Amino acid sequence: MKFGFITVAAAIPSVKVADTEYNIKQIEDFVAQAEGRGVEIIVFPELSVTGYSCQDLFLQQLLVEQAEVAVMQLLDFSRKLDIICIVGAPVNISGSLYNCAVVIQHGVILGIIPKTYLPNYGEFYEKRWFTSSKNLKPTNIRYAGNSVSITPGPTLFRTSDNALFGVEICEDVWAAEPCSNKLALAGADIIFNLSASDELIGKHIYLMNLLSQQSARTISGYVYSGCGFGESTQDVVYGGNALIYENGTLLSESERFSFKPQMIVNQIDIEKLRVERQKNTTFVNCRDDSNAVIKQTAVVQPKNFSLLREIDALPFVPDDNDMEHSCNEIFSIQVAGLAKRIMHTACKHLIVGISGGLDSTLALLVCVKTFDKLGMNRKGIVGVTMPGFGTTDRTYNNALSLMNSLGVTIREISIADSVKVHFNDIGHDISVHDVTYENSQARERTQILMDLSNQLKGMVVGTGDLSELALGWATYNGDHMSMYGVNAGIPKTLIKYLVRDVAYNAVDEKSRNTLLDIIDTPISPELIPAEEDGTIKQKTEDLVGPYELHDFFLYYFLRFGFRPSKIYLLARKAFDAADYEDDTIKHWIKVFFHRFFTQQFKRSCLPDGPKVGSVSLSPRGDWRMPSDASSALWLKECETL
Repeated sequence: MKFGFITVAAAIPSVKVADTEYNIKQIEDFVAQAEGRGVEIIVFPELSVTGYSCQDLFLQQLLVEQAEVAVMQLLDFSRKLDIICIVGAPVNISGSLYNCAVVIQHGVILGIIPKTYLPNYGEFYEKRWFTSSKNLKPTNIRYAGNSVSITPGPTLFRTSDNALFGVEICEDVWAAEPCSNKLALAGADIIFNLSASDELIGKHIYLMNLLSQQSARTISGYVYSGCGFGESTQDVVYGGNALIYENGTLLSESERFSFKPQMIVNQIDIEKLRVERQKNTTFVNCRDDSNAVIKQTAVVQPKNFSLLREIDALPFVPDDNDMEHSCNEIFSIQVAGLAKRIMHTACKHLIVGISGGLDSTLALLVCVKTFDKLGMNRKGIVGVTMPGFGTTDRTYNNALSLMNSLGVTIREISIADSVKVHFNDIGHDISVHDVTYENSQARERTQILMDLSNQLKGMVVGTGDLSELALGWATYNGDHMSMYGVNAGIPKTLIKYLVRDVAYNAVDEKSRNTLLDIIDTPISPELIPAEEDGTIKQKTEDLVGPYELHDFFLYYFLRFGFRPSKIYLLARKAFDAADYEDDTIKHWIKVFFHRFFTQQFKRSCLPDGPKVGSVSLSPRGDWRMPSDASSALWLKECETL
């Protein structure tokens, strides 16, 4: 395990019913392949040594004895291998036969886990052959040349890297009280399931939902291996399901109904799971390891690590298949928050500064949607364009066009003269385009909006977004301030998609063209004069870095508490080297941590605004950080990347 990742596999070998010699050879082939691919733990289907569908042959001592011989063969095969393998076999314990998982490493049986819930309905008849672990008392047995202690209670296995895993068998996860609940609450990071679930119409989708929900409920990794081709098809068919989940998210799945053996391999982020559990106080309060048995696995030599799983470069952005639904839901949250504030204050006017940029566009769209839902006249929304020294024709015209098409009240108030007076008052040279030059304009605009709200007995709606809050890219007591910040929970990378959704699904062609041009306009506060040709000179991403990188850093830093080295590892996997070279990512991650820590004072006094996703910077909610916290630890690690 490195960076918190553990490499796991679920295999579906070829099987011949009751042919233990053949079956164990197929298992050995997969174990060897998995070892070569750096897999740390591999799981096989239920009763994989014999085949699940042996039926009354399980009552034949020859089969049970030969299953034990086959396990001994696997022990010998695995003697020099580091991989932990989990196979299914019938095991005689104290005179009764149990459907068991056998956990093996370095030629030693680490543990034997009997099945708890035996299905005895429909096509299943397991109680005819097996005994439930509920009838088992703690005991020691001799099996396959090993002395093994067996208990009916939760048994966990601790790897040399301190990962904890547990095992349940098929029906155990379908039960009203799944065994994996107790295993997870006892500390298991990953649950491995050996299964033999037959195929029925609609059952596969149900199974996937079940495993997704169970891995989410237990905040765990879940690795499932189900019987496939080769099992008896006398009355049922086994499609071969291998599935790997992490906290409700599907990481890998096999091909159903394949006639060929299969193995899926992926990595589960145990560090992420533990952070999630640590933050989830409900899970913590449910923890119970009072009767859990923990068995230590063998020490293994570290292996070369490479990240196998795919990493989304835009973690805040929904999948394409879910885009429209997610955008509608986000707008609904924003609208509901703003509507409540309007109703509470009984205000009739919203005042919004409209720059022709992305953030103010989204804020205006939210205001319009809110007024429409409340049945209020859009003329109560006052859009204010405030051209200054750096305003370009492109953004100015887009601002006016958008306000016109949406039917809101338009106010145009130039800030040039008033800022010049202010410069004269404080003795600032207007030719010096420094931070005073820039921030004076931002603060003048905020003053205008606030004063208009007083005149109209209205509310200033803030336009700043989550990404700007993270980087402190806002003028303190300028655009940093409002009476309600509708975009406070939305990162810059997501705003483009929200605006695009409106452009294609909710407005006429003219408005669509305006919105699409706003999306394509370089992000800029436009606080310094434009280029000679009238194009935007001050481009935000040239100064603070690409927002898609910063949003990526923000997500993994806040959501999971990852350290810079792990965030860099993920970023290097997520982004194409052609887009961002290693040194580029390293540079901007330093900038991110420096700015994030130094700009906390701005976040400590944020106005209200709705939480939209799992990451928020509200000082009253998800993120409570002292303004004087040192970034030394994080920046020091950045230097080692």
